[in-house]
This record gives sequence, structure tokens and C-alpha cells, in this order.
Amino acid sequence: MSLNILKATLIIKLDVNNGKKMTGPTLKIAKRSKMPPFMAMDVMRLAAELDAQGHDIVHLEVGQPSSSAPKPVMDALVDSMGQQKSHGYAVALGITELRQRIAEHYQEWYQIDLDSERVAVTVGSSTGFAISFMSAFDVGDRIAIPNPGYPAYRNLMLGMGLEPVILPAGAEEGWMPRLQDMEKWDRLPDGLMIASPHNPTGVVIPDAELKEICEWCDKNGVRLISDEIYHGLSYTGRCETALKYTDNAIIINSLSKYFSMTGWRIGWMILPEQLISAAEKLAQNLYISAPTPNQIASVKAFDCSDELDQHVERYQENRQVLLSGLPSEFLGNAAPCDGAFYIYADISALSDDSIAFAKELLDQTGVATTPGVDFDPINGHRFLRLSFAGSTATSMRLLNGLMDLLQPINKTQPDKYPK
Repeated sequence: MSLNILKATLIIKLDVNNGKKMTGPTLKIAKRSKMPPFMAMDVMRLAAELDAQGHDIVHLEVGQPSSSAPKPVMDALVDSMGQQKSHGYAVALGITELRQRIAEHYQEWYQIDLDSERVAVTVGSSTGFAISFMSAFDVGDRIAIPNPGYPAYRNLMLGMGLEPVILPAGAEEGWMPRLQDMEKWDRLPDGLMIASPHNPTGVVIPDAELKEICEWCDKNGVRLISDEIYHGLSYTGRCETALKYTDNAIIINSLSKYFSMTGWRIGWMILPEQLISAAEKLAQNLYISAPTPNQIASVKAFDCSDELDQHVERYQENRQVLLSGLPSEFLGNAAPCDGAFYIYADISALSDDSIAFAKELLDQTGVATTPGVDFDPINGHRFLRLSFAGSTATSMRLLNGLMDLLQPINKTQPDKYPK
């Protein structure tokens, strides 16, 4: 099969009948099934298919560390297999040992005394978002979301009957949401979603601005949800948590990014006291509990900073490789990428179609990236998200691929990239 990925593969078209002719009464399909796809995962699937066909694909499309879980965590998982308790359900909010260790983590990192009763262990951060939206908001409520932003926020809200309201946070706004923009609306939103470090831009909200956001939300009765999943991955100093400034916010975090445990699906929420009961009941009915053996082993993750900080050093090296090596066209209006492991590159000097550009990059060089339209339905056609969570060699492969793409293809090496 050719590496020439058809445009249609990057624009997912739902065939609800799966190509089969329907007979008899038409069965109802929920309107929420029409929610947009999470394009990064679709690109990941397509790239994996090419991998399986023997093509040499460089994966920069998904924010996933190339490193494995810390060794003490893996050892603890093996040890847990001999414990009877690891093979049964846990309580919905998580095992006591993990909730207490997460609370201790907030003392160690942020000097915050946190009652472990406010900690809810979730199946990754994704179910944390879902539980947050369902416990804090009703159908029709409006939630402000910075744009660009993580597409699952918007898509989940739409599926739950909530109204995501775009809050501009692009280059013109300094890549930061501005409170004064919401004050110009006919009515304030019911909730505000923020993320720091931010996906896809890597922007870190400065401490003073975070404090201002928290105080503004409390003053105006706006429920704040703070996505802090990339904490630990910052290159200008440690990020502060919204929990420092308010007890009314819902804090979302997980072991996926800094801890290199994406597939373990262990996340957590820090809940305001008045939402604990609602979140527990939702968790009981949604998934009963996060996987018990994973929870038992995850307690060890918080004692592995020496190993994990070495990964951060590699990300920082990769970041510098890309910032110093990318064509100037990519960086003219790019986001600052002070945290996380992404460069949100401005490709407007080269293309006005990020889907087509990502397709050509994959087709010509075997490098998989994510089109900006996944994160920004308005201006994303001019941006491309590049992940530097892999090896430094992977980052170099991206640079080499871009050089090949931006220069005439070397006709003397037709087999350089398999067709």
C-alpha cells in the first residue's frame, strides 16, 4: 500500500450503517454520536496501520512519552498479582493508599495540606473531565474554553448537552485567555476550563494570572476546572496549582504525562467538598473503579522523581533541537511552548491547509503530526502540533523530513521513503 494517505482518511466520515443496506424500521442513533472525532487519535490509528504494513513511521502525532513507567511501579504491579485484593473491585473514589499518597504529593510539590477525602481516582483524566462536567453543570449550561485547546473538552461538552463557548486565546491574545473578554459577553459562563501547561501550545499561565483567574471565578460564581495534567513538564520553573488560590475549583491530573504512564489509565480529581458525593455516585455508575492492580502499583510513582526528571531533561533537549532547527517559517508566530512537550507551529507561510500539509508530511517523509484544526476550528488550518515527547533522534528525523518536504524531492533517491 502506498504511503499516499488519502485526504479522506484525515477527515473521518461516519458511515452509521457500516456500508450495509438497512431493512425494516430505521433504528434511532443518538445525535451526540455526531460529535467531531479526536483527530490526533485518528492520525495515530492511521500511522499505526502504516507501521503494521512495514513502513518506517515517526510518531509525533500523539502526546505520549516514549519512555515506560518507572521501574518501581512495574515491580509493584508484578508483586500485586499475588495479592488477592488486587483482583477485585476498588471503591469508586480509589484505594485509600493511593488517595493518601496523592494528597502527600500536593504537600511535597505545592506545600498544600490536602484532605485525601477530596481526592478521587479516575480512569485516566478523561473520565475526570466527564465526571466534572456531569457533577457541576446541567444541560444547557455554558462553559468557556480557551481556543485553541484540547478537543476532548469541546467534544465531551457537546455530547453532554453543554454549550462550549470559545474564549479566544491565540497569538493576538498572547496565547492566554483574557477575563475581560468574558465580561463583554451578554452573560457570564457557568464554568471556565483552563489548562497550564497548555495543550497544544505549551503555554504556562504565570502565577499572578492564575491567582487572578481563581479569584475572578470565585467572585463571579463561575466554576473553574483546571487541567494540570502536564505539571512536572515545564522549562521555566515549576507550575503552580489552582488549588493554592481556591477550594472551589475542580483540579484534574493524571499519571500519563510526567509519570510516563499513559496506558495505565490512572488519573485523579481534587474536588470541592460539595461535589464529592456527586462525583462518587457518578463513578460508581460509570466504571465502578479504576483498575485495582494499577492503583496499587501507582502509589510508587510519586517516589520516582529522579528517574522521571531524566525524561524531562530529554524533552528539554528535544525542545531546544526543534526550536533551533525548525525553519523560521514555523516559528514566526508559534506559541512559546514553555511547558508540556509540544510546539504549536505556525505553517501559514507554507500552507493554509494544515490537514493537507500533515498529509503531505506523512506521505513524503513518514512523519506523523496533528493538524491544528483538531485544536482550533477557527484558525487551526494555519497550525500544526509537533510532539517532542519521543527520543532526540525522533526530533532530528522531523527536522530532516521537513527539509526534504520544503526542498525539491531528490529524484536520485526514489526509495528514500517507501511507497
